[in-house]
Amino acid sequence: MPRPILRAFALATALFVLAACGRHDDAADANAIKSILLAQQAAWNAGDIDKFMTGYWKSPRVRFVSGDKITTGWNETLARYHARYPTRDKMGQLEFSDLDVDMLGPDSALVVGRWKLLRAGDTPHGVFTLTFRRVDNAWVIVVDHTS
Repeated sequence: MPRPILRAFALATALFVLAACGRHDDAADANAIKSILLAQQAAWNAGDIDKFMTGYWKSPRVRFVSGDKITTGWNETLARYHARYPTRDKMGQLEFSDLDVDMLGPDSALVVGRWKLLRAGDTPHGVFTLTFRRVDNAWVIVVDHTS
């Protein structure tokens, strides 16, 4: 085969491989993100705040926004959860619903949903917006805005 044809074939093959590797599956990523949220719900309902926190980016740059407070940092967010929910009774049973995952790109997503705590005497509830990012090939929450 003449050299120019071989070069063209090699270039076409390389471009095909790069295009194939660059593809991502939005549905699979959205399902992976929903699985993280369901695992968080299960951890919460088992009374395990530390395991619940594995859904968050373990970084000093992660942010949790609620009410008029912004908590920055994974350790600070963990401490906030422990302070706010010191007992199983305070934690209640968590339910997530109406989860809507919007893939913003191959490594970022926006999730909007509802949360509810079923507790003796009250049922606090609200909505949340989560920014997920793929970090080190794992989906994690980088911003949580809960109201």
